[in-house]
Amino acid sequence: MPHVVDHLAELTGFRDRDVLDTTLVAVLRDLLQPLSVTVCHTVGEEPQQRWLMRARLAAGDVAASSDSLWAEIDVLPRLTAHPARAECLRTQEPVEVAGATHVTCFPLLTDRDAVGVLEVESRIPLDAEQLRTVSSMLRVYRNVQGLLDYSERDMLTGLLNRKTFDDAFYKACAVHSPSQSPAQARREPRFDLKPYLGVIDIDHFKQVNDRHGHLIGDEVLLLLSRLMRASFRFHDRLYRFGGEEFVVLLRCGSDAHAMQAFERLRAATAAYPFPQVGRITVSIGFTDVRPDDNPNTAFERADKAVYWAKSHGRNQVAEHADLVARGELTDLQKAGDIELF
Repeated sequence: MPHVVDHLAELTGFRDRDVLDTTLVAVLRDLLQPLSVTVCHTVGEEPQQRWLMRARLAAGDVAASSDSLWAEIDVLPRLTAHPARAECLRTQEPVEVAGATHVTCFPLLTDRDAVGVLEVESRIPLDAEQLRTVSSMLRVYRNVQGLLDYSERDMLTGLLNRKTFDDAFYKACAVHSPSQSPAQARREPRFDLKPYLGVIDIDHFKQVNDRHGHLIGDEVLLLLSRLMRASFRFHDRLYRFGGEEFVVLLRCGSDAHAMQAFERLRAATAAYPFPQVGRITVSIGFTDVRPDDNPNTAFERADKAVYWAKSHGRNQVAEHADLVARGELTDLQKAGDIELF
């Protein structure tokens, strides 16, 4: 029993989703002694959903392997490529498959939905005690995920909240070393992609609240968050900073590609019929993230661009570097680091 309690303490000791998945597979490998343990999440929109391997540990592995969070979705396996996982996800019940080895899939449930599958590969079927162990650990996992959702996500829209931004900023801008495995390398992010930060602001949102009330205003925020999910890729980081202000962290191959991504959201918002409100538009400012940036300096440039967009007609996307090149803005490098007395 003390051995199990130690693992429970380990599983509940982190406040990082990446570490949580890695810890889960490590705990179950230690307790069950299987051939391998894998955590896979679903990413993308139906019917094009894919499997993203969050953590995998085989019997002799020293460290867990995983797909990059910035992997391109086209290189990830479709749900249909793993029928047992897909069936487990659909029924939200364990699925067992016997073959040369025995594979048991368990649904990964959160308070919101089934987000993926835990897959245990063993030489023989798991016995009743082992099944109870997995079930107990997954209940703990679900509870920890619920606490993370409560602390990290905006309660109205389900997007990430402001206090998670700084850590994600540095992760998004970090340079990852290439994988040694050719198969894994295809799932690594392309090294020619650059990080970008965009700030999105709803035009005349105060008038929406004044004319229609805050309940309708909240519905507009919720619908815009859905348009954002549909407009950006699964690995782009979407935030609500508060009020009508949203932030996006993404990687693109060029300034033009970033412009296209933000323009896609602007056009989708302008074309969407918001119930009882009608037409809503957004102003967007964005910037590339520079090697010496911190979250404040990058955000400040994007915020200046969105302010320019709002003061020059609204319903448009403005790029900070382009505004500087045209003389519309002054590039104050490191402005966010200046202390004012």
